[in-house]
Amino acid sequence: MSEQSNKDMSKHFYRASAADFMKIPGSPVAYSASTAIGELFRFGTLARVADTRLGMATGDNDKFLRRWYEVNSMQLMLDAIDREDAKKSGKKWFPYQKGGDFRKWYGNNEYCVNWEADGKEIRNFKDISTNRVRSHNYNLDYIFLEGITWNALTSGKTAARYSNNSLFDNSGSSLFIKGNDVNLESVLAFINSNIMSAIFPLISPTLNYQPGDISKLPAYFPDELQFEIKPLVRRLIDISKVDWNASEISCGFLEQPLVSSISERKTVRSSFSAFVRKSNKLTEEVLLLEEKINSSLITHYSLNEDVTFEVNLKDVSLTCNPYYRYRGSKDIDCFEDFMKSDSISELISYAIGCMMGRYSFDKPGLILASQGETTQDYLAQIPSPRFMPDDDAILPLTDQEWFTDDVTNRFREFVKVVWGEDTLQENLEFVAESLCLHAIKPKKSETAMETIRRYLSTQFFADHMKTYKKRPIYWLFSSGKQKAFECLVYLHRYNEGTLSRMRTEYVTPLMGKYESQIRHIEEQQETASTAEKNKLSKALKGYQSKLNELREFDNKLKHYADRRISLDLDDGVKVNYGKFGDLLAKVKEITGKAPITD
Repeated sequence: MSEQSNKDMSKHFYRASAADFMKIPGSPVAYSASTAIGELFRFGTLARVADTRLGMATGDNDKFLRRWYEVNSMQLMLDAIDREDAKKSGKKWFPYQKGGDFRKWYGNNEYCVNWEADGKEIRNFKDISTNRVRSHNYNLDYIFLEGITWNALTSGKTAARYSNNSLFDNSGSSLFIKGNDVNLESVLAFINSNIMSAIFPLISPTLNYQPGDISKLPAYFPDELQFEIKPLVRRLIDISKVDWNASEISCGFLEQPLVSSISERKTVRSSFSAFVRKSNKLTEEVLLLEEKINSSLITHYSLNEDVTFEVNLKDVSLTCNPYYRYRGSKDIDCFEDFMKSDSISELISYAIGCMMGRYSFDKPGLILASQGETTQDYLAQIPSPRFMPDDDAILPLTDQEWFTDDVTNRFREFVKVVWGEDTLQENLEFVAESLCLHAIKPKKSETAMETIRRYLSTQFFADHMKTYKKRPIYWLFSSGKQKAFECLVYLHRYNEGTLSRMRTEYVTPLMGKYESQIRHIEEQQETASTAEKNKLSKALKGYQSKLNELREFDNKLKHYADRRISLDLDDGVKVNYGKFGDLLAKVKEITGKAPITD
C-alpha cells in the first residue's frame, strides 16, 4: 500500500485509549463518546447521590388499579406523606405512577392503586398459577416520598417528572435523592436535558430506561451549577403542573381555562383568545427555560461540540402547546383550528360536568364525586349556585328538541349564565363554528343550536371516551341504531332508582310524543299533494321505526329497572358498565366483552 493511501485512511480512524472506555460504567466500546463525555464519569455516577428503584408489579392491574376518576373521591387520598399516614387515613386509593406519554417536569398522574391498610390485599394476593402469595419487593421504604419518575420505554428522548405522595409501577420507576450533596432539581434537569441523547445510548443502546441504567449516569453537579438550575426547574415544574391541572383528567383540576379567563369574559371568543395568549406565553417561557438549562449544563460539562442547547417546539410538553399536543399530525397549518375546536369540546364537557353537579363555576374542584350524591349534597356546598345541576343526573341527548332540559338547551343556559345574555347568540355561533373546524363537519343552512345539538348527539360521547381513556364517567344509555332515545347518566350520582326515573320522566313521555307525531303526519297525508305525501311517508316511516325501537328499549329498561341494580365504584367502570346489558352504548369497547343480555 502506498504512503499516500495510508495517510488517506488515517483520516477515517479515531485512536481511543482503553482507559477512556473504563470511565464509562460497564466499559462499553463507545466509539462515539468524546473525551469530554468520558471525563464526566470521572466524578462518579448517580448511584452515589440517588437510589433508583423499580416499582411494583401488582400481579393483576384490573383488580388493583383504577383511573382516579372512577373511584369514590371520599376514598381517595392524594397527599399521604408516608406509609403510616396512608394507613391511618383509612382510605383505599392512592396515586400510582405508571409512566405514560412523553411529558416532562410534571403530570401523567392518572392512576390510583388499592393500598388500603398498608396494601394488605395486594401484598397478600395469590398467584393464580401457583395459589401462593407472590414474592415481590415493593420498595416500601420509598413509597410516598419526593422523587423523580420517568418513562421506562421511549423513542429516544427522556421524559422525567417530579413525583410526590405516590406509589410507583415498573413502567414508572423512580429515583430518590440521598444525602444533601445534590438537589433533586439538578438531577431532574440533567435527565430531561439534551445531554441525555448523547450519553444514554453509551449505557443502554436499547433506550430502555431501567433503574440500573439510570443509576450509571454521570453525577457531576458542582454547587454553582445547582444554584443556577434549581429555580429554573422549580418554575418548569410549576408551569407544567398548572398545565396538567387545566385538564379534567387531572385530580388537581380546579376550573375550565375558558371559564377562568375572568378578565376576558365578555365572549367565548375573547376568553379563547386570552387562553391562547397565555398558552403561547407559557410555551415560550418553557422553551427558553429548557434551553437555558441545556446551555448551563453544556457549559459546565464542556460539551459545546457534542450537544446543542436548542429545544424543538414539539418537545415542549405542555398540553396547551399545539406543536406538542398534535405532534403526530402533519397538518401544521391546522394546529390553531385543532386547538380551537378541542378547547370548545372541552368547554362543553365541563358544562356537562356542571349540569351533573361534578363541577361548579361557583367553587373550584370537584363537588359531587363520591357515591349516589344528590342536589342536596350540592347545595350543602354551594347554597346559592348561579347554575343549578340536574335533579337526577339524567340528561337527554337527542337529535331534536323533545325535552326542555336536554343537554343542548342546558348548554345554552350555561353559556348564558357564564358570559351573559347580551352576547349569547354570538357565543353560540362561535361555539358552533369552532366545532366545525375539527370535531364535526360543517353543514349548510344549520343554525348554531342545531350544530351544537348535532355535535352532542353524534360526537360528544366518542370524545368523552377518548378523554377518559375508555373509562367514561358520563354513561350513554341508548335505545339502539335509530337513536330514538339517548341520555347521559353520571356514574357517581347513579342510584338504584335511576332507571325507573329514566322510564317515567323520559322514555314513556317520549313514546307518547312519537305516537302524537305519527298521528299528526297521518292527518297531513289526507290533504297533501303527491310530492308532499312522499316526503311525509318518509318521515312517517322514520318515526314508526323509532317508536318500535323505543318500545323494545322500554321493555328492556323496565326489566333492569325492576332489578334495582347497585354499583360499587371500587369495582371500576370496566366491571360496572357491563351490568346493564345492551342498554348502554359502546359496551364491548369499555368492558372488552359483548353485552350480556338476559
